[in-house]
Amino acid sequence: MSVQNTRSIWLALASLLGLLAVVLGAFGAHSLEKILDPALLKRYHTGVEYQFYHSLALLGVGLWFKIAPSKLLSYAGLLFTLGIILFSGSLYVYALSGIKTFGMITPLGGIAFIAGWALMLYTAWTT
Repeated sequence: MSVQNTRSIWLALASLLGLLAVVLGAFGAHSLEKILDPALLKRYHTGVEYQFYHSLALLGVGLWFKIAPSKLLSYAGLLFTLGIILFSGSLYVYALSGIKTFGMITPLGGIAFIAGWALMLYTAWTT
């Protein structure tokens, strides 16, 4: 995959996941508030919040990649994307289904987020 395509992927993913965070946040605020237990709604909103943070992180990866392409930045982008899927996704499913088992997946997403930020730090420190 070319450097140009990789940069475009991170910017496109950042845009898509940011857009979805707005949609999911609005859905939670306007539709789920009436039907979900407050504790489950809070978990849902935590998923939205972390999706927003890491959509912005992906935007940073894409912009940084434009300036200085790096495999480590691509790995950070992959980890942020995986983190959103595992962390936020598991919180959405848990909140909507009430099945606590999905909460066991959430820490794996958190580890992916941490690893993504660590790769960005390492990249910043070594380049």
